[in-house]
Amino acid sequence: MRANSLAVRLFLWATGWTVVILIITGIALSSLYRHAVERAFDRRLDVYLRTLVADVASPEEGTEKFPQSIGEPLFELPLSGWYWQVTRLDSAEKDVHSSRSLWDSNLPRLPANAAETAVGGVRQGYAQGPEEQRLRIIERNIDLGDDGRYRITVAGNASEIDDEMLSFDRVIGATFAALAAALLLTTALQVRFGLLPLRRISESLAAIRSGHAERLEGQFPVEIAALARETNALIDANREIVARARTHVGNLAHALKTPLSVLLNEASARPDDPLAQKVREQAEIMGDQVTRQLERARLAARSTVLGSVVEVPPVITALARTMEKLHRDRDIAIALDVPEHARFRGEQHDLEEMIGNLVDNACKWAHARVAIEALAEPAAADGKPRVRIVVDDDGPGLSPDERERVAQRGQRLDETKPGSGLGLSIVVELATLYGGALTLGTAPIGGLRAELVLPAG
Repeated sequence: MRANSLAVRLFLWATGWTVVILIITGIALSSLYRHAVERAFDRRLDVYLRTLVADVASPEEGTEKFPQSIGEPLFELPLSGWYWQVTRLDSAEKDVHSSRSLWDSNLPRLPANAAETAVGGVRQGYAQGPEEQRLRIIERNIDLGDDGRYRITVAGNASEIDDEMLSFDRVIGATFAALAAALLLTTALQVRFGLLPLRRISESLAAIRSGHAERLEGQFPVEIAALARETNALIDANREIVARARTHVGNLAHALKTPLSVLLNEASARPDDPLAQKVREQAEIMGDQVTRQLERARLAARSTVLGSVVEVPPVITALARTMEKLHRDRDIAIALDVPEHARFRGEQHDLEEMIGNLVDNACKWAHARVAIEALAEPAAADGKPRVRIVVDDDGPGLSPDERERVAQRGQRLDETKPGSGLGLSIVVELATLYGGALTLGTAPIGGLRAELVLPAG
């Protein structure tokens, strides 16, 4: 899941940046292309402007200074969007000559902030023309000395620029959309296949936890090969620590067992001596405490082992047969309902100890029947699957107060029954160390129900 989450984040990050870059690039290209189109349009207008300047500055003999036509039919078509106008600036009277296309209108002046070329004093820009047409205008002032000063203006229909830009934007939009789809597909494939090694590591770790594997196997890319090596080293170190802990527990148990036995034997040899009785009492307490703490250390060491999974049905079946033989004189019938796929994530010895204590306790108190059921439960809110083992008997059962007492270490409700009173407390401790729990209740067949919930493999 984590690998998938990382893949999603990388894909979204790449998608976001790809879209942003393409948008910025598209805007930049559109702007550059507009400038190129405007320059080409201005060069076309400049040709007409130069023609007018030449006609005004050097008219043919016997003709007026102002041409009637400059060879472009659009200047003859009324309100075509293509206009020229020559205005004398040093005349008190209105002296304006214009193309026939202007009809009875005049061209507007460019705003004061219009752009001006470095050569020739030509200014260009946009303005609103006749019939609310948007015009691209260039104008130039010339001084002919005694022949007067003139402002020559040429305008073209700016819709041609807009149409050209609209066509370009559509093409570049479609091109960039296809490019974005290709880039995103490529990114998705790169992310998917680039993160496959991490997914393999995640699946291998899950296999180790479930007991299907012991190490990370296979070839990994150089970038994560070190991670795989360190993970394997951590697993090996964990196993070594557990093995050393078990060895120390065994050594300590043997080291304390003999001195405590000597103290108990010596104290038992003097039953009338008050000091000996006190020594025996304290030695028994010490032995019980040492046994309990060593057992907890042993169980804690076991619970840290990775990759240990036990099939539940064979364990329960074997224990049921053993208990039937042990209680053969009482003719106890043990019914089993155990699915084949029930599995326990832990050590087989611990599972046998927990179920064995529960079944043995049920057989001791049952009149004639004991029922054992195992249920493989799906993952709960914490995402971990569970296996539930239920042991019922048809004995006298226990009251709520007795259920609380019987789970305490060394508590026995009936001294006539064999045992040390440690069985249920050991089950509780083992279940707790594995992250499970033991619950006592009333069985449907009349006696005690013991429900043991453990992590499933």
